[in-house]
Amino acid sequence: MSTSAVGVSKHQVLGFWQSTNGKKIVMAVTGCILILFVIGHLLGNLLIYAGPARYNAYASFLHFDETLLWIVSLILLVAAVLHITAAAQLASRNMKARPVSYSRKEAIRSSYASRTMYWSGPIILAFLIFHLLEFTGGFIHPGSHFVPGDVYHNVVAGFSVWWISAWYIFSLCLLGLHLRHGLWSMLQSFGMPHSRAREIALKRLALWIAVILMAGYISIPISVLTGLIK
Repeated sequence: MSTSAVGVSKHQVLGFWQSTNGKKIVMAVTGCILILFVIGHLLGNLLIYAGPARYNAYASFLHFDETLLWIVSLILLVAAVLHITAAAQLASRNMKARPVSYSRKEAIRSSYASRTMYWSGPIILAFLIFHLLEFTGGFIHPGSHFVPGDVYHNVVAGFSVWWISAWYIFSLCLLGLHLRHGLWSMLQSFGMPHSRAREIALKRLALWIAVILMAGYISIPISVLTGLIK
């Protein structure tokens, strides 16, 4: 009896994953996890304005329990893999459903963010890998020596290189577009909009959340380049 119940459960999970609505819900849930990380990461990064001691203390605090850190990292990794996989499979499913492209393509009730959703994702992924290799691992750190434990020095030294800051800002602008549409899609997947007025209000909310988050992140390389953070 228990074996049968487990079999049914696995069948239901597989059916849920294979359905279009199931993939959209997975994208919404994993997107929510990733957005919470983006918010928390920004709040921590803004401590750089408090000076080296405060910022390095924050970085050190994140490593107070290595087991917990690995668990959180694993959750984020699984969420990212599921998010990317679901997005890629949905994109493939959409292309198969419409194998012949329109002779004249018009964007009706679609935003620039939604139309760049699929190609901005891989660019953001490449940015994250580069970001980890530079600021976390220290494998890529042009123009300066990477100092383990001195996160303040590594961030300032990294962003002092103009093309790194430019790449960072460009990638964050794409992330902002991705977040704007992602937040709206997440609200849609959870069935929140029930009227045209509410739909417009939620779209504006998603836009402002994305703008505020990206402005916070982008302010750091700009502050380094302008000398506000030294």
